[in-house]
Amino acid sequence: MWMRRALQFLKPTARLGRRVPFWRILLGGLGTLFGLQALIIAVLLVSSSRRRQRSPVSGFPYLVLPEVSVGENQLKIFSYGHDLYDAMLSAIDGARERIYIESFIWKGDSVGQEFKDRLIQRASEGIEVFVLFDSFGNLVVPRKFKAFPPPIQELKYQAIVRPLQILDPRHYALDHRKLLVVDGKIAFIGGYNIGTLYATEWRDTHLRIAGPAAADLGHSFEDFWNQHAPRNHRIRHQYQRHFDPLIQLHGNSAIRLTFPIRDMYIEGIDRAKQHIYVTNAYFIPDHVLLDALKAAAARGVDVQILVPWRSNHVIADWLARGYFTECLKSGMRIFCYKDAMIHAKTCTIDSEWSTIGTANLDRLSSVGNYEINVEIYSRELARHMDALFNCDKTNAMEITLKPWAQRSWLAILSERVLAPLRLVM
Repeated sequence: MWMRRALQFLKPTARLGRRVPFWRILLGGLGTLFGLQALIIAVLLVSSSRRRQRSPVSGFPYLVLPEVSVGENQLKIFSYGHDLYDAMLSAIDGARERIYIESFIWKGDSVGQEFKDRLIQRASEGIEVFVLFDSFGNLVVPRKFKAFPPPIQELKYQAIVRPLQILDPRHYALDHRKLLVVDGKIAFIGGYNIGTLYATEWRDTHLRIAGPAAADLGHSFEDFWNQHAPRNHRIRHQYQRHFDPLIQLHGNSAIRLTFPIRDMYIEGIDRAKQHIYVTNAYFIPDHVLLDALKAAAARGVDVQILVPWRSNHVIADWLARGYFTECLKSGMRIFCYKDAMIHAKTCTIDSEWSTIGTANLDRLSSVGNYEINVEIYSRELARHMDALFNCDKTNAMEITLKPWAQRSWLAILSERVLAPLRLVM
C-alpha cells in the first residue's frame, strides 16, 4: 500500500522533469502577452471614455494666415475647421465645370449635411459632382446619409470586395485621403475630415491651392477613382499633371506597393541643418524614420515633435509614449498638446521646406493606407508653418527626461507590453 502511494506521489515529479516543448513555451508566452495587452487596452478604453464625458473642449489657439505666392500658385494654410469649411463651401459655390470631393470620414451631422446639400444643389445646376469616401471610415454614419442622388456620381471605396482578396495584404488599405478639387483650379488637402466635431473642437491643418498645382490633385483623384470604380463609371476627363519643382505631390498606393511619403520625410530630415518641427496625430515611426530623427538631433539639429497628449485613439497615445525616452535621450524635444485633439500631419524644416497632407507617422500611413501629401519649397510658407508650430506650443506641455523617467512603474510596464502593437498601427 505504502509503495503504491509513493509511486503515485513520484509520478507528477517525473512529469515535471520532462523537457517542455519549445512551442508550448512560446504559445504560453504569447498567450500571457495577449492577455496582458487585452487587459491594459480594456482599462485604457474605459478610462478614456470616462475622461471624454467629463472634459468638454473649451477652445485652443490658432492662427489666421494670409495667402502666399509660390510660383504660379496661391497657397493658404487653415488651422481652424470652421474657417476651412467656409472656404470649401465658397469654392463649391463658385464651381463652373466639376467638383471632386474625397473624405475618409464624412459625418451625417449639420456640417456634413450642409456639404451634401450644397453638392446636390450644384449638381442640379449642371455641375459634374464626384463624391468619394471610405466605407470603413464611415461605418457609423447612417446609410441613408451616405446615399447621394443622381446626377451626383458616388464611389464608396471598399478595401475588400472579393473573398480571395482577404489573402492579399494590399487589400486591407483604407482610403485615408481628404481632397476637394474644383474645376482643376482650386484644391484643398490636409488632415480635416468633414463634421461638426472637426469644425471647432479639433486642431488640424489644411492647405488651399489656387493655381496650376490644383490640377495635379484633380488628376490624383481621377486616377484613384478610375482604379477602383466599375468600368462603366470611370471618369473620362483627365487633368494634366504639371512639373513644378516648388510644389510636388506624393501619394501612397497600397495596390502598387509604392510609399513615397515616408521616403520624402526621411530625405527632408537627412538634409536638415537647423531645425525640424513635426506635428503629428499618431507618432509611431518605424526604426528607419526614428533613426533619421535621432541622427539629425545628434548633428545639432533642433528636432521638436508635437503630438496630442490625449488623442481620439488612446492606444496610439500609449504607443507613442513608448518612444519618448529614446527620443529625449537622443536630444529631441517632445511637446504634448493639451485640452484638445491635434490631428495635423505636417512638418517644416529650416524655414524652407514644408509638407502638409493626410499621412500620419505610423505604419498604417507609411506602408498601409492610401495617403497624399504636398511637398512645398517656400521660405514664406515655411515661416507661416513655423509660426503655427510655435502657436500650438503655447497650448502644449514639454516632456523632459528626468520627470518622464520617474513616471510610475505601471505606466512603463504598460508601454512595454503594448509595444509589439507598433507593427500593426
